[in-house]
Amino acid sequence: MIDLDVATRLRDRGLAWEPADGDWFVIDAELLRDQAFMLSSMVVERAVGRRGEPLLRFNGTTEWALDAIEPHEAIWIPREDQLREALGERFGSLVRDAEGHFTVSVLDGEGQVREIRAPHAEDAYAGALLVVLGS
Repeated sequence: MIDLDVATRLRDRGLAWEPADGDWFVIDAELLRDQAFMLSSMVVERAVGRRGEPLLRFNGTTEWALDAIEPHEAIWIPREDQLREALGERFGSLVRDAEGHFTVSVLDGEGQVREIRAPHAEDAYAGALLVVLGS
């Protein structure tokens, strides 16, 4: 799972989120940032509010009273496959080196190949996506 700060930077650079089952997110509130949730029809489901706005509805929560939040109150933590998909045609390759690190190559906004190296594949994908979204 990528770091919350990286996920926040991706959101702030324009990575759009259409909530779907299996997505991970964190509630953007100081006391809840250490708790990741997975969107699932069993625990947290997509719903529509009274005014037609999308909601993330919590079912069966016992620790604290939380019925629903709007998606803008959450920070999406994209999975490795979602990060790779978001790179689209700019994605070149993912390579694991002898030390176990991963390097993702992407085309930046100038058409130059950029390589981003990280200890985990999802971190390399996230870094590459920050390059793409920043250009």
